Amino acid sequence: MATLADLANLRTRLDEPSIDHLLRLIASWSLLADLAFSDMLLMAKVDEFNRDDEHFVVLGQMRPNNRTTLINDDLVGTTHRALNWPLVREAFEYGHRVVGDAKVENVEDLVPVWCVPVRYNGVVAAVMVRLQGPLRGSASLYEQQYLSVFERLCDMVSESTFPYREDAVAGPGLPRVGDGVILIDAFGQVEFATPNAVNALHRLGIYTSAEGRTLDELGVQARAIERSLEFGIPSLEEIDRGHDVAILFHGVPLIEGPKVTGVLTLVRDVSDLRQLNRLVLNKEAAVREVHHRVKNNLQTISSLLRLQARRSEEPETRTALHEAERRVRSIAVVHEVLSREPGEEVVFDEIVRSLVLLVEDTVLALHPVEIVVNGELGVLSTDLATPLAVAIAELLTNAVEHAFTDFGGSDNDHVGVVTLNLYQEDGQAIAEIRDNGRGLREDFSLEVPTSLGLSIVRDLIRAQLYGEIEMRTVAAVDGGGTFVRVAVPLSARL
Repeated sequence: MATLADLANLRTRLDEPSIDHLLRLIASWSLLADLAFSDMLLMAKVDEFNRDDEHFVVLGQMRPNNRTTLINDDLVGTTHRALNWPLVREAFEYGHRVVGDAKVENVEDLVPVWCVPVRYNGVVAAVMVRLQGPLRGSASLYEQQYLSVFERLCDMVSESTFPYREDAVAGPGLPRVGDGVILIDAFGQVEFATPNAVNALHRLGIYTSAEGRTLDELGVQARAIERSLEFGIPSLEEIDRGHDVAILFHGVPLIEGPKVTGVLTLVRDVSDLRQLNRLVLNKEAAVREVHHRVKNNLQTISSLLRLQARRSEEPETRTALHEAERRVRSIAVVHEVLSREPGEEVVFDEIVRSLVLLVEDTVLALHPVEIVVNGELGVLSTDLATPLAVAIAELLTNAVEHAFTDFGGSDNDHVGVVTLNLYQEDGQAIAEIRDNGRGLREDFSLEVPTSLGLSIVRDLIRAQLYGEIEMRTVAAVDGGGTFVRVAVPLSARL
């Protein structure tokens, strides 16, 4: 679906600053829809039509959170003849609010409509249309107050003082009108507070009647709200009472001409949310600690294997213990990354960097070898990352140790290069290892591997990761050496 910026750029004469102003309005006007208990539309003139056949395009649509919507269809991007919206046309032409009734598609009766010009830099950039649904009897005291504040905000829309330049006043995570409202006058005193707002004050230990008192007199140290009243800028502040209570205050200044005439303060009890956040943080800390301890235990096992290797007098035993120690360290690398960023997924590229350093530090090669890494695999599940890390470490080690054993003497100038290419393709994680060494023996078969390392790699890739592995010698005309390709599904049944 086209964005407001796309629609405005392609189909209207609006310049970039005006479009930015309308974007800020759409980011904030859920507040207006809730205060008016009404659906809202934002209309602009379409550029490609002439004056006699003028059309409007709907740039935005907002439904109220506290009333049933009047319009079920998504009208954003639709074009309408100006003749069918005479009140909108009048608001554009004369630049003032127009109130009346209009016929709306799929609605039998005439609908009460407000057409509010959205002015920017002295020019009417668009018209905000309020479509009022059926009323539920006579308006209550609070609903009357809401409508009064809505009218003040409509005046600000026409005077270009709403939306604010500094910030939006609505969006995910921010208080809504239904959460609780405290209206503060120009002197900082509370004009009225809704029942939900009063309940929030009770949570803060305040049981005194709020009306006629300032927040400071009530014992609420809301400095951000005071700044909204003083400077006319939106504000956000969270006030805590111990570890169990957290109340979010969101100040929306009401401006008339050069003066701030009050602050609409939206109040939301976020105590449960903050407790949940603390539980999540505690759980993450616990998981991080588990991975840290697993890493430490693996490093301890690695040290024991290394010590045992040093004590062994049999070369084959020492080699086997060194290989086992390196495999344990490969697994420890994954847990080391997870100890920093716990979760069910891990950035595999951090693991690759550690694996390359591990191979370079632990593998003794008689010939100079350089390991080059290209591409990345991004974020992988931890169940996939651990066996894949072990497999890649084994393949890199195998290439460094065995690919260049025939290079010596007059071939010392030949630098061994092992290239690791990583990428994702068709739902698979692909790792390709290529060296410029001597290649595989003619009788080599992965089905009958000649080393424990290759047996481990084959079984990890095929049996545990449900993937495929290919090993072959590269033709001399293509540079020679060995090519290994590992492909494992990202959604493997682990």
